[in-house]
Amino acid sequence: MAELPRGIRNNNPGNIDFNPRNDWVGQLGLELQVGRAAPRFARFDKPENGIRALGKLLINYRGKDGMLGVGGPGIDTVRETISRWAPGNENDTEAYIAAVASKLGVAANAVINIKNPRTLRIIVGSIIAHENANYRYPDAVFEEGLRRALA
Repeated sequence: MAELPRGIRNNNPGNIDFNPRNDWVGQLGLELQVGRAAPRFARFDKPENGIRALGKLLINYRGKDGMLGVGGPGIDTVRETISRWAPGNENDTEAYIAAVASKLGVAANAVINIKNPRTLRIIVGSIIAHENANYRYPDAVFEEGLRRALA
């Protein structure tokens, strides 16, 4: 049986970098036992709290500076969101943007409302799939994580 992806093992399906200044609900600290890779990502007590942190980060992006000439003020498009989440020095960001925009049914530079439950669900689900080899949580776990993010 294949080993679960790193983000799933850490209950951190967004692969959020560990920062001791972040006091996420359920954060246990830096990941453990990552083989040859240096520990980098946060570890959570349960997947619902990792999903919550992912959703909260995406919602918080709205208040950050966006790209000049893209969308409105702040990070409010798929392009800006995914570019911030998955920078090009580590990812094929353009393919990532195209996949998420397609799942949402919008243009990459169209303004989106990340607090809309459907929008958040699709973006969070897309990030989890991309970061974790198409892993899919049971619906109850995923929906509880989203509920916590929107609370």
